[in-house]
Amino acid sequence: MTDAIPATARPFDEPELPGEPRLDGLTRLIAVVDRLRAPEGGCPWDLKQDARTMTASLIEEAFEIVEAIEARDLASDAHDEVPGELGDLMMNLVLIARCEQDAGRAHLGDAANAVADKLIRRHPHVFGTTAVDGVDDILVNWEAIKKEERAERDADTSALAGVPSALPALQRAARLSGKAISAGFRWHDSRGALDKITEELAELKEAFGEGAEPDKSQRAELEAELGDLLMATAIFGRYAKLDPERALRESLRRFEARYRHMETALDGSLADRSLDEMMAAWEAAKLALD
Repeated sequence: MTDAIPATARPFDEPELPGEPRLDGLTRLIAVVDRLRAPEGGCPWDLKQDARTMTASLIEEAFEIVEAIEARDLASDAHDEVPGELGDLMMNLVLIARCEQDAGRAHLGDAANAVADKLIRRHPHVFGTTAVDGVDDILVNWEAIKKEERAERDADTSALAGVPSALPALQRAARLSGKAISAGFRWHDSRGALDKITEELAELKEAFGEGAEPDKSQRAELEAELGDLLMATAIFGRYAKLDPERALRESLRRFEARYRHMETALDGSLADRSLDEMMAAWEAAKLALD
């Protein structure tokens, strides 16, 4: 049995607000997090956290924002969950910043000023005198400035630098290919990228062979060819200005909805159903839902 945590006797003193709605909200959130991290009267759970322990919830909250935004796109009359999910992510960021401050590192103001400086530096067409001819020029300038910044820090100066290895693989494929395209490693148009998908699919089929199922000796080659095919689809997405990660999430949403519809139509059990029955129910689900 755990020891009970006594109720805090000291009330929360609301901070003085600056009077600008956005700053008012941030000021209040910072004050709440500061109170949670207070050595006396704070929350034992919050006091135990540090930047490393907060990483899992940070990633989870980011994905929940994505889900809330896409749910709003699908049903405009649904309750809007985006502000609440944004707030959850902001709480995580402010708490991590407070943990860093308590550890003697940069505080929230340092982080905000650093990113503001970065935005000013990387938008010379807005904050300076650089002339640009459309979004493509902006992206080229952005990558060139980032490369200069990395060189000044003696960091990796490859055009592919700066893409986190922890990103979901399809999203990372899109980011890496986007950087390569911006650096000049590209086809003339989307057709070249689409033809590459056909080429990679042919190579996957060749690796599979003529049998009904692959044997173990083929698995390594098939995995490599499947990876190349998936990479080619992500690259095509960049050319066609489509987000492959979002496209796959939408496909998964449709798959789940259709499958659940099919389950209901077939009384919940598929074990004794023929493939023809299941495919007929699947097509009926597509007609009903799409």
